[in-house]
Amino acid sequence: MALPGVEERVSHGAPSWFVKKQFLIFADQHHDNRMALWCAAPAGVQEVLVSQEPDKYFRPPYVGVRGWIGAYLDVPVDWDEIAEMVREARACVSTSKR
Repeated sequence: MALPGVEERVSHGAPSWFVKKQFLIFADQHHDNRMALWCAAPAGVQEVLVSQEPDKYFRPPYVGVRGWIGAYLDVPVDWDEIAEMVREARACVSTSKR
């Protein structure tokens, strides 16, 4: 919420964050028994993170086809890394022409 223009609201039953468009979803056991963040990501990031660290990152349902990345929150988490992912997700949506 500290990022400019960000608004929080529920989308499909999950807390979500928007800056004109949705860029972040908190998934609390959505389709599995895991807690995670799903966030927009720059092109190619999803493939790299999922292939390098599949215990931490995954391709989320629905939005994964658009390149979004899922980050598990029920494993040891580098919160600085998550914060950077959130900033990048916001930037992706803010500059998107879709």
